[in-house]
Amino acid sequence: MHDNSRPEPSGRGRGRFITLEGGEGVGKSTNLSFVVNYLTQHGIEVVQTREPGGTPRAEAIREQLLAHDSEPLDDDAELLLVFAARAQHLARKIRPALARGAWVVCDRFTDATFAYQGGGRGIDKERIASLEHLVQRGLTPDLTLLLDMPLEAAEARLASRLESQGGSKDRFEQERRDFFERVRTSYLSRATAEPERIVVVDAQGDLASVQSRISEILKQRIEQWR
Repeated sequence: MHDNSRPEPSGRGRGRFITLEGGEGVGKSTNLSFVVNYLTQHGIEVVQTREPGGTPRAEAIREQLLAHDSEPLDDDAELLLVFAARAQHLARKIRPALARGAWVVCDRFTDATFAYQGGGRGIDKERIASLEHLVQRGLTPDLTLLLDMPLEAAEARLASRLESQGGSKDRFEQERRDFFERVRTSYLSRATAEPERIVVVDAQGDLASVQSRISEILKQRIEQWR
């Protein structure tokens, strides 16, 4: 449908691509549902999805990425698995939805790869960018909501969630604080570099305040895009 050297169109006739980003414990899942409901109430067809995952094969790759295992996962293998899942996700779910005019709302996308594998793991950003070019062929989110809060508060929220749900930390959640400091720094650096696309939302306040801010952003973008 598109060649490998030209960006995909983002104008009329194509749906909009919105992503939610942020570290562990910032409230992405709760606010993702809020975004989906807000758009649906405005008469927009919405496809809700997540990364890694989104399709059966991509979800199988997600399990490999998050699972604890006796064999450590090499950083390069982790990066390639992330983009393998993304390629499947784009081909089977995201691109078809956008092509028919639906809006896609995704829990994380490539900003997370730059933050976690780039910032957290220390993988060279140029290597990540080359895979981004290969797999995405110019397709990037129209809007990214970056939920941000201090690490101490995020850690407390994550601990509370795990306790209430009776769960355990996955392979990423068990990383040390310095890992998540690098992740947060990487996210904020990307927001500074792309302020039109990435909007930072202070996620430390009460839920009503956070969602009021998200509503303002969505209202503005819907008016702008229509």
